[in-house]
Amino acid sequence: MENGEHLNQLDTAIGDGDHGSNMNRGAQALKYKLESRDYDDLADLFKEVGMALVGKVGGASGPLYGSAFIEMAKKAKESTDFSDIVSAGLDGISTCGKAKTGEKTMVDMWTHGVDALKDGTLSKDVIDEALTDTKEMKATKGRASFIGDGSIGYVDPGAQSSAYLFIALLETGVLDD
Repeated sequence: MENGEHLNQLDTAIGDGDHGSNMNRGAQALKYKLESRDYDDLADLFKEVGMALVGKVGGASGPLYGSAFIEMAKKAKESTDFSDIVSAGLDGISTCGKAKTGEKTMVDMWTHGVDALKDGTLSKDVIDEALTDTKEMKATKGRASFIGDGSIGYVDPGAQSSAYLFIALLETGVLDD
């Protein structure tokens, strides 16, 4: 993953410095899984992604991202509306992490992303603005909450990796369908 070192740098400032390494490990596992078989449908793919992330990404990110994709898989069985599917992912993260918007976590990025998907305004500018918003928040959840006010002025690494996910959605054209 080309952004691993940047994620580690962000995480070093307000966490334990391994978010990028953990996400790289998950990306490698996903690459292997995706190359090793074909998937019948989106639900099957998302379930496989979720299980790989839970199993290979360390720290809190594995269960959080894994929960997102597992919930997205469940929703994809009953809906083809991509904003509803991604919204289910946000619900999975919120439930697993017991987090809500405004706590300086990946939930903040996902909330903005889901809202923009629902109203058709998802863009790089919206993603950048949501990411910048986390910078001035005080972390009240996760490892960054241990440093309290010291977390203000730093981008949350989970929000940054989530921003990369939403940017990838834009760049791959999956939202154009």
